[in-house]
Amino acid sequence: MCLSSPTATWTWAGCTQCSMLSFQESMHAYAANVYTTVVEELMKARHRRFIVVEQEFFRLWWDTVAGELQKQQVHQLVKEGRLEFIIGGQVMHDDAVAAVDDQILQLTEGHGFLYETFGVRPQFSWHVDPFGASATTPTIFAMSGFNAHLISRIDYDSKAAMQDSKKLQFVWRGSRSLSEKQEIFTHVMDQFSYCTPSYLPFSNRSGFYWNGVALFPDPPKDGIYPNMSLSVTSDSIHQYAETMVKNIKTRAAWFRSNDVLWPWGCDKQFFNSSVQFNNMDLLLEYINSKTEFGVTVQYSTLGEYFRSIYNWNMTWEVRGSQDFLPYSSDVFQAWTGFFASRNVLKGVARRASSLLYAGESAFTQYLMRRPSGAVCKMWALEQLRALRWAVSEVQHHDGITGTESPKVGDMYIAHLHQGMTGVRKLMEAIILDLVSYETNEHTEGLEHITVYNPLAWNITTFITVALNTSVTAVYDELGQLVPAQIHNSSDTGHAFDLYVLVVLPGLGYRRYSIKTENTEPSEKTINVGRQVKFNRQPSGSTKNSNKMMPLSNDCYTLWIDLSTKMLVSITDRERNYTVPMTQEFLEYHANGDTGARPISDNYMFFASGSAIPAAKSIRLEIVTGKLVTEVRQYFFRDGSQQNYIYATFSRLYHVPDGYDKTLACRPIEQQYRVGPLELNREAIIRIKTNLQTNKRIYTDNNAYQMQAREFKTCYSNTVARNYYPMVRTAYIEDDKTRLLLLAERSHGVSSLDNGQVEIMLHRRLWNNMEWDLNYNLTLDDTSVVRPTIWLIVGSKEVTDSLHQRLGLCLEHKPLVMLGPLTGREKAENRMVDDDPVTLPPNIHLQILSIPGWRYSSNHTEHMRNLHEAKTRGDADFSRVLLRIQHLYEVDEDPILSKPATINIKALLRGLGTVRLVEERSITGTWDLPTMERWKWKSTQRKDNDEKISMKSMEDCTITVTPKEIRTLFVYFQ
Repeated sequence: MCLSSPTATWTWAGCTQCSMLSFQESMHAYAANVYTTVVEELMKARHRRFIVVEQEFFRLWWDTVAGELQKQQVHQLVKEGRLEFIIGGQVMHDDAVAAVDDQILQLTEGHGFLYETFGVRPQFSWHVDPFGASATTPTIFAMSGFNAHLISRIDYDSKAAMQDSKKLQFVWRGSRSLSEKQEIFTHVMDQFSYCTPSYLPFSNRSGFYWNGVALFPDPPKDGIYPNMSLSVTSDSIHQYAETMVKNIKTRAAWFRSNDVLWPWGCDKQFFNSSVQFNNMDLLLEYINSKTEFGVTVQYSTLGEYFRSIYNWNMTWEVRGSQDFLPYSSDVFQAWTGFFASRNVLKGVARRASSLLYAGESAFTQYLMRRPSGAVCKMWALEQLRALRWAVSEVQHHDGITGTESPKVGDMYIAHLHQGMTGVRKLMEAIILDLVSYETNEHTEGLEHITVYNPLAWNITTFITVALNTSVTAVYDELGQLVPAQIHNSSDTGHAFDLYVLVVLPGLGYRRYSIKTENTEPSEKTINVGRQVKFNRQPSGSTKNSNKMMPLSNDCYTLWIDLSTKMLVSITDRERNYTVPMTQEFLEYHANGDTGARPISDNYMFFASGSAIPAAKSIRLEIVTGKLVTEVRQYFFRDGSQQNYIYATFSRLYHVPDGYDKTLACRPIEQQYRVGPLELNREAIIRIKTNLQTNKRIYTDNNAYQMQAREFKTCYSNTVARNYYPMVRTAYIEDDKTRLLLLAERSHGVSSLDNGQVEIMLHRRLWNNMEWDLNYNLTLDDTSVVRPTIWLIVGSKEVTDSLHQRLGLCLEHKPLVMLGPLTGREKAENRMVDDDPVTLPPNIHLQILSIPGWRYSSNHTEHMRNLHEAKTRGDADFSRVLLRIQHLYEVDEDPILSKPATINIKALLRGLGTVRLVEERSITGTWDLPTMERWKWKSTQRKDNDEKISMKSMEDCTITVTPKEIRTLFVYFQ
């Protein structure tokens, strides 16, 4: 006897939803009808079930559509287990190009709403539509309290092999360092994926989708949708039953247990749930009445299915920390193009995230230190909530991926910019309330800048200020001169770039004054960069090839060949070791005709041939100064072209003696300018070295952990199938040297030859595929992109110790705010932090915020309050959310891989006296000592009777072990 569990699944699958329509359009066309009709139908019959995945749409329905009766019904359905929230984040986040901090944010946003509103905490995932599966996601889900994880899109040949060997279910230990502590049972959907099979042998209509296909922009007034499947009648019921049972038995052969998950639903379904349930009710009753079918079928939530599997008490194989990236759906379709699609959106999303985390910690400190300050705390929370929402929604697997239509991309950008504007206003309001000014004759010509360090480390670094007026001097809060350099800018949007060396406390401010005048800057008080221009010449010239120009700081010497105008090598001065190195912009020429050969599009990358050099000529400028050396290379598509298409701006920073040089000296900063591209071009920068790498490259999973990538020779499409996402970090190495790349936004990266690495920076594509044309998904992106990459060359030991902190320093650069006022800050109001928030170098403060949740952290009390409708109406400003992360793997560094012990009272003493610390699950909804997850029996663990439980902390002190992420609620006196 086989129990088939048809799970009525409403899951917002990315390819056909957020890729085409904005959230508001989706709500109007069909999404609101999903929740309205599902609730109505579930109330009619107790055996019916439904799961809800993404909270953004549900919250919009809850806040703007649902009436009081519907809300009461939802509460009842959730309590009875007939309506189940799965994953529970704002969106089903992308697995390839989203950063772990942002994945946690969107989960936290959704979980906070669900717990506050219903007292429920999701325990299962339905992560079916992201294009590939990261090993970070199951780790984060385990930390959230999940008992099982479900994925679908993995490489077609891997899935086929797992199907044949009945290995689609396993225990996944996604983190090498956390191992069994954060393992999770994982189910991979079979070849039919997450949708009900649409083929019916007796009909040309859409399978088991009796409500048909959704219409846009408006639902039909008569309720009749296109392609509504044949109703279940006495004439068709046996044929329906035979089709369903055959598919169930086919699937059953690929799994070990007698319980088969049969998903019922797909993209944009259940907008007319009455016709769906009424037909399926008849079909299930008919199958169960016919013993000759040999199966029993019932509605099931995903949680009910996994509980049944768990109760079988079977022993499962263990999968280590390897991910399922990249994803190919067949031999010609490698879903690796989206790693670089819509580079502008990827950059804005990460900058918005960085600003959000800065604003969160700044407001938290402000409110704790000045509870009666002038900034309205409710207004402040509204600004933060708006940006939380915007950053959360763009993590959708058809958001940050760049696979959406232009109007949806514009929606994401608009929401991000609106949120960023609000948080910038909040930061300005905080600063204005923290300082006041006095004006006299000595303050004329002074402009103030405030610099905020969003990292919980003391750092020494350079900030950049764009100006249209020259500068004669920069002063600190005590009136002392500060090392600074100014030179003509390469950006046509302003005249000068001012570089200021700043020493910043953890989560602290420093204030500087810039003396401006309309004359040329004087070298007596400020360093002035001197610019040398070289004539433009054809690329690849070898005339006078022995004429080299060395450019050095304390860490490196860059060797520039003045005949080719190109970099030829880098010397690591610490080891006196030189690595030959060249860089070149190239383009893959994409095919746009589906009738000719496979195409590249928003999602997929297909290399029709080798990448072709993009430039025919090059112009070189070099700016030298005591603090900054800048190499400017401009690349032209042909010899007569006046406007360059590509540019590289490489900077070496010189830290004066007496300052900490650990972080500022090491990166070679490269900012690229790419575009606008010609149509059907995919732009890369290729770096060639003499490192003996055997084509192996290391790339990160979501800026959380590294993956080793061995080169694969494929039957077809070898280039695209060897591309991987680089969210923050990638490197190549041999036994002597590592070349490390750090990025402030996601890219695609590959190593196609020994000692070589290439980064895809930009794409502009058009094709004649009907699907892409109908939904405007051809990626005709005419933008100019300006990504930044930091290059670090050094030994494995040095780069191991630095790359985590350097990556965070690049992503979370100091926030620079130009003051609108002139004058001198009063001495009594100087922004000096006596007790900065500083952590050890191996610990990252992932967030310090005031969430504003209204629920009690005591679960029993919270449930009682919900039952009695006692939930407080205003936001809770007394609870501080603190999340800290150990950055290193167990064996990555002899010192930094050790556990770190943190006293929370001492860490936050500058904010006030800590009276209580509670350890929570990663999204905050579980009191950690009470969170018990299922322990699945595996080949490396013999029984599942004991559940995974967590120990509580004592004396406000925690010890954080490698790769742990610890989440705390902190309360102050």
